[in-house]
Amino acid sequence: MAHMTQNRTLSRRTFLRIVAAGSIGAATAYKLGWDRPDSAEAVSETRLLMGTLINLTLITPDERAGKAAIGACLDHMQALEAILSHYRADSQLSQLNSAGSLDRASEHLTRVLADAQQIAAQTGGAFDVTIKPLTDLYQAALAGGGPLPDAETVEAARACVGCAGLTLDGSRVVFERPGMAITLDGIAKGYIVDEGVQVLRANGFTDVLVEAGGDLVGAGEKQTRPWRIGIEAPRADGAPSLGAIEIVNKAVATSGDYMQPYTSDFSLHHILDPRTGLSAPTLASATVIAERCALADALATAMMVLGPDEGLATLKRFPGSEGYLVGKDAQVWKSEGFVTA
Repeated sequence: MAHMTQNRTLSRRTFLRIVAAGSIGAATAYKLGWDRPDSAEAVSETRLLMGTLINLTLITPDERAGKAAIGACLDHMQALEAILSHYRADSQLSQLNSAGSLDRASEHLTRVLADAQQIAAQTGGAFDVTIKPLTDLYQAALAGGGPLPDAETVEAARACVGCAGLTLDGSRVVFERPGMAITLDGIAKGYIVDEGVQVLRANGFTDVLVEAGGDLVGAGEKQTRPWRIGIEAPRADGAPSLGAIEIVNKAVATSGDYMQPYTSDFSLHHILDPRTGLSAPTLASATVIAERCALADALATAMMVLGPDEGLATLKRFPGSEGYLVGKDAQVWKSEGFVTA
């Protein structure tokens, strides 16, 4: 998903909010079965990264070791941004978009692209990282203050979209059609969160929360309790909260029309259907629980595109995934296993 401005990203991407007594790092109990001293507590840090706020929390009796692990985690996440962000002219992704091919691509880039190709196939093209020509078209029109693109212009850009035109051959990446370009906004943030969790685990911390602008992983527990996540309503005039979920070793991500609306009534927004070039018409938001944050991130976008019926049916192809969908009229659909507290 593309960003219109960084300020909008910071103010609107925080759709999921940690529900706890006090701050994101609040913790008052201990994980059952762990022989830990009573001094075990939460260590937290926040950093601006990827155009949003990154919040990390881990449970440890050793504050110094916890802060060192968080520092290593944030450094790794920042290094990944330098590979996967199309906002950075020096990133490998930007080099690929500019040249149309890339030799010796980072393993992280090829891994994300392979994952994106598989998800595109499983969602019938509802999620497609090659959608950048379309998002660029709309954003150029908005930046110029003119009308949104007409049908003929949209169709010309849509002809450049499709994962079938993306070839991966080991560390080589090639666009098979002219005019192609990739945005990883709908999957890279989740991937970077997953990688951050792995760094913390490698440093010996298994009870952690890593959150990036609403996409998050709750690994282990918040001591004796699951991590508790509140779901806010997509409209300011609606209910302030749609309930809460409790997660252990799960990822959560949300996509919504309100994050970057093109019109005041939210009928046109940044979540475009790669198959039509038009904004997804039915849903205001989609929240997905999955085994990985990269998957949850991508599926939340796909659910917005597919709508409630096809979206929830498609979600069944992804074991361990659950969805909570809110329509523009505030109607709610959710998968059988999506339990709110």
